[in-house]
Amino acid sequence: MTITAADLVVPYITAREGEEADSLLNLNVRTGPDRRPRLGYKEEAGPDRDLRGVLWARYSMSLGFAGQPTGNPRWRLVHPLRQRITMALLRCQVCTVPLKRSDGILFVETADDGDDYTGPVKTAQPPVCLEHARMAARRCPRLRSKGHVALLATRFPLYGVIGTPYQYTADGIQPLAASDAPLPYNHPQIGWFLASQLVRELRDYEVVSLDDLVPAA
Repeated sequence: MTITAADLVVPYITAREGEEADSLLNLNVRTGPDRRPRLGYKEEAGPDRDLRGVLWARYSMSLGFAGQPTGNPRWRLVHPLRQRITMALLRCQVCTVPLKRSDGILFVETADDGDDYTGPVKTAQPPVCLEHARMAARRCPRLRSKGHVALLATRFPLYGVIGTPYQYTADGIQPLAASDAPLPYNHPQIGWFLASQLVRELRDYEVVSLDDLVPAA
């Protein structure tokens, strides 16, 4: 089998060996802007929360030359901060190039045979540039195993987050059962959520074929 240059590219959002989650012992209870208790860290820093005030899971980063991720890829895992950056700033999940196209921004999502794609689609897959769209569909284990659908979107507001809910008990802070279902930003329990993936809702889009799209010059 011939190995091409594309085979050597690891998407920016992919977690690497040596990158580890922060200890949950660093979680505590803090008072929010509304004076209500919420989940927090004992020593919080600016990046620990997003612009909506939601707490994010801390994860170390293995960085090499020019600040790029290094180490063997852990293909089934996504790095929370890198996913958040590419989704929030609308950068390619593979190469981080800013995505600005007059006809829309491309999202490659897991195919759902039960979806007719006439309504909103919630996705945690950051957008992708045309150059790396096919590679993203091949490299993501979920997209590869379940198939993919390409959506060219023109309206895609932030919706919420995926992560783990927590509660405060007599035994301290305890995690509840996690779910892949996204929690909207306006949910009353969002203050007790530890986010790991940012979610956008694609509202205006068209289903396209990657084979019909030509990479920008």
